[in-house]
Amino acid sequence: MRVMIVTAALLLLSAQRLPATEPLTLREALVTAMENHPRTMAARESLRGADARAGQARSGYYPRLDLVADWNRGRSYLTALEGFKETETYTAGLTLRQTLHDFGRTSGTVAAAEGERGAARESLAAVRQDVALRVREVYNVLLTAERRVEALRETVRAREEVLGQARAFYREGVRPRLDVVRAEADLYAARTLLTAAENERDMARVDLAAAMGLDSLPDRPLAEPDGESPSLPDLAEAKRRATAGRVELKRYDALHAAAQGAATAARGGHLPVIEATAGAGYADRSFPPEGNTWGVGVRLTVPIFAGFATREKEREVAAALREVEARRRDQQLQVGREVEGAWLGMREALARVESTGRELEAARESRTLAIERYREGVGTIIEVTDAQARELEAETANIRARGDTRIALARLDRAVGDDGGTEQ
Repeated sequence: MRVMIVTAALLLLSAQRLPATEPLTLREALVTAMENHPRTMAARESLRGADARAGQARSGYYPRLDLVADWNRGRSYLTALEGFKETETYTAGLTLRQTLHDFGRTSGTVAAAEGERGAARESLAAVRQDVALRVREVYNVLLTAERRVEALRETVRAREEVLGQARAFYREGVRPRLDVVRAEADLYAARTLLTAAENERDMARVDLAAAMGLDSLPDRPLAEPDGESPSLPDLAEAKRRATAGRVELKRYDALHAAAQGAATAARGGHLPVIEATAGAGYADRSFPPEGNTWGVGVRLTVPIFAGFATREKEREVAAALREVEARRRDQQLQVGREVEGAWLGMREALARVESTGRELEAARESRTLAIERYREGVGTIIEVTDAQARELEAETANIRARGDTRIALARLDRAVGDDGGTEQ
């Protein structure tokens, strides 16, 4: 017996020393999503590819050095000798080429590649913001679901107390059997709602795991977001910030610069290319070759006719430039609509928080008075159950309104172009 007592005491002490599970914060969820979500990973790799293409374009500014080796054996007819002659030659050497001037071909190609890289960078920022918005939305949906489960558990506990009171009154002959039946029905109804709420919570956990890029969510409670209730910003200021800060608009600016660079490169197709060339090596009829050779020169290439390819390329880039301008204008209109829609949603959610908060206070007071009246024998079970139902409805509405406010704030941040603290 003593051994069992000592063992139990040791287990109790060790359990007390174990650290409590730390709540999962919104910041941790966002950081995890930025690192693990497939969309952010794909966008990062796309940016790396664009950076590599920009490096390829800049290579046109540098000289090109090649090692050339050749072996040739053949039989040819020589007119001077009026006969055939077999030959065998070996050559090896280095060739160097440097473009001196190409009238915008290289600079335009580089500008286009840099613009594409800028567009990829803004696309990555947009993906990060989209992922962050999804995490913030689902995080608050799960938080609301957890608070809903807590409220329903409290409702079940309260209705269990009312049922116990009704049974006691029935045993004493103070109240009819109808009160017990009504209390039992209300208790089972609350348990049914609790089961449904727990299922919604579990589904929200699955959604949050997917939003974070995880297969499953760690078994940790969610931390309540810090800070006071958000306030409604000025709509005009929000639109101004969106026009200046939305990465989608910056992406189209980068694509516009890329199209202009491509237009410069296309126009250069009508103009000459001047290159400097140099070479040094060995050539001989035997292997290894021993006779050294060298040469330097300047090459001028003037395009005369290429099947209208240059003209059609100019038409293509001009159309691309106009397309980018039109798409940017469409995006700008969409940004304005998104900002105003998110702003109106937040205004409505804040109003609901205030009204449901007052409704909840009144419902709690009504429930308290109804229970006291019932215990004193002057109230009815119907008054108690109706008051409990109104309190549950008011608390549910208030929980959802507070969650909707945080979601509306996340959507307004995304519409304005804030990164939500996800930049690393």
